Amino acid sequence: MRIAISGSHRVGKTTLVERVAERLPGHAIVDEPYYLLEDDGHEAADPPSVEDFEAQLVRSLAVLADAGRDVVFDRCPVDILAYLLEHADAAAFDRDDWLDRIRDAVGALDLLVFVPIEDADRIALTRHDDVAHRRAVHDRLHDLLVDAALGVDVELLTVGGDVQARTDQVIARVAQLTASDRP
Repeated sequence: MRIAISGSHRVGKTTLVERVAERLPGHAIVDEPYYLLEDDGHEAADPPSVEDFEAQLVRSLAVLADAGRDVVFDRCPVDILAYLLEHADAAAFDRDDWLDRIRDAVGALDLLVFVPIEDADRIALTRHDDVAHRRAVHDRLHDLLVDAALGVDVELLTVGGDVQARTDQVIARVAQLTASDRP
């Protein structure tokens, strides 16, 4: 399975990625594009600029294209799109140049898991967190994925609860999908 875990910051995506991969033998983890770029020496502005997010988008598209089967991705191009659309300088980003590539890349996933902000945050926010921006990115992701504004044909699962409940929900959906693929 090719699974991407999507959501705003500080909702528990990385922990979920790790737990899902533990439960799916042979599945590799692909870190989020920000960290992949950082490992390559890219130094993002603080906060990241539109150009930084575009670099993340390029990297996200590339890892989806290059990865084989049995991968769990921490973030996908839709995440980066949401951050770009909610950026203070969003007018400098031409979404139309990217939408077809994003749809094609995300359409190659077997499962996209959306981790929403919950009423009781699972991860403590710091005084540096921009709560309004976090919510705006969440709302944009919800619109793109759950409300299907992006118009991509991909199996979508919205999870909730603690990390064990979320993991169980993903594993149950994987089992359903793999069972439906059998003759």
